[in-house]
Amino acid sequence: MDVKTWLALAAVAMAQPALAAPKTVAKDARLWAAAEAARPDQLKLLEQVVNIDSGTGDVEGGRKVADVLVPRLEALGFQVERIPAEAPDLADNLVATLKGTGKGRILMIGHLDTVFGPGTAAQRPFKIVGDHAMGPGVSDEKGGVVEGVYALKILHDLGFKDFKQIVFLIESSEERGSPGTRGLIDKLLKDADVELNLEPGDPPDAATVWRKGSNVIVVDVAGKAAHAGVAPHEGRNAADELMHQLDSIKPFPKFGDGMTLNLTLLNAGSRYNIIPDTAQATLNLRVRDKGQVDAVMSALEASAKAPSIEGTTVTVHRDTSYPPLPNNAATDALADRAAAIYAGLGRTLGRGGNGGASESALANEAGVAALDGLGPVGGGFHSDLEYLDLTTLTPRLYLLAKLIQDVAVNPPPPAN
Repeated sequence: MDVKTWLALAAVAMAQPALAAPKTVAKDARLWAAAEAARPDQLKLLEQVVNIDSGTGDVEGGRKVADVLVPRLEALGFQVERIPAEAPDLADNLVATLKGTGKGRILMIGHLDTVFGPGTAAQRPFKIVGDHAMGPGVSDEKGGVVEGVYALKILHDLGFKDFKQIVFLIESSEERGSPGTRGLIDKLLKDADVELNLEPGDPPDAATVWRKGSNVIVVDVAGKAAHAGVAPHEGRNAADELMHQLDSIKPFPKFGDGMTLNLTLLNAGSRYNIIPDTAQATLNLRVRDKGQVDAVMSALEASAKAPSIEGTTVTVHRDTSYPPLPNNAATDALADRAAAIYAGLGRTLGRGGNGGASESALANEAGVAALDGLGPVGGGFHSDLEYLDLTTLTPRLYLLAKLIQDVAVNPPPPAN
């Protein structure tokens, strides 16, 4: 670019109006006081549910968590239904509904399932270390679910009824892509103006405005078994062929803000002295755009058609967990409203995204404005380092309660 062109472009840029400073919604003293007063009980409830194992598929654990939450929601006037999961071996979903006198239709979504197995809560129960609460599922997502309960309690205690309805879905299979809830989510979205998702906020203090879509790809190889010592030449080694097949994923990135493709499970054979006749690899594909799936599947399917070991066969299967939540105007508008509320507390609400999928993508596809990452800030998810940042506990509770009031009175237009 020559200097003359650069100066012309610079002049155009300088002529553009400056971006308006974020608006500020004045701090609601009554609501803030209620959020502060709720803190001790909020932490007690959080400790109670974190100390109940409720990994996806733990039907009894899910029931126990529900038994704690249902009476609290019913005490606020909600009609609570326990709805059986749409897939086997999953806990019931909870749908709590409250009718009001206004016009906004709000759907809040949280999940009670975690990625942790039975016995985890006993091994490392809820504890507070400095400004961090720790324990299995403390942020992902029991902290958000508890925040949702207390936001509704605050609004109930303040006598707020200026909404058409509030529906709080607490589902039981989000960590597996919501196989037990898809039909229910679709149904609830048809009667909603906005979806507020209680996944944890990202450090240092951000809402989530984009998410990657999640796909599971399984590569299966069938070969021929043989004695590994006496007649290995008679076998067709499925494991060797699988390693060849996995060469096709090497060009794709494993980390970053764009598409990622990672090998997560690998299985082959049955005994050390038998040439394996079966082998399987499971891949986790995260995408910012649906079209990115095609490039990966094309590479895998092309490789599957040309196995390197004669006599082996390769099949590739893909399951979609969640679509991506792209950057979009409806979510940005909700983030602006949330940022204005937060500014009233003298806090800055960042915005970003990550590779974790969620129900907000389904809301966006259904044309419902959605904002994600409204739970307390956390980190270390899906590990024994998971934590909830207690410095955000009360501000995030205030934010959620005030945002519910805002969208109840002024519901957003359809997302698309």
